[in-house]
Amino acid sequence: MVELTLQLSETLYHQLEVLAESEGVTLNHYVIYTLTRQASLAYTIQVSSPEVIAQQRADYDTLLQRLGKGSEPSVDDILARREVVPPEPDLRPETIEKLKTLIANQQAAIS
Repeated sequence: MVELTLQLSETLYHQLEVLAESEGVTLNHYVIYTLTRQASLAYTIQVSSPEVIAQQRADYDTLLQRLGKGSEPSVDDILARREVVPPEPDLRPETIEKLKTLIANQQAAIS
């Protein structure tokens, strides 16, 4: 178990105390419960209905039609102006080489 020290305003601290007391648990248990509940909500998967999925697909297709296709010169121009950054320091050299090879193969396939 890990210990965490928090600095809370007095108002929040008292609100949490009251809520914990109303639930009949210690402040520590209430705070852990509340944090666990909030963290689990962030990872909840919501299933979309077939109608919503169909509407999203239609919206996506409409967007693609409005955008059209970029010409090869315009794509090349955008790629030439992009910012080139060094690889992340924790990437292994073998991984960088594999990525460079994959990119080169993709560029060759497009040409």
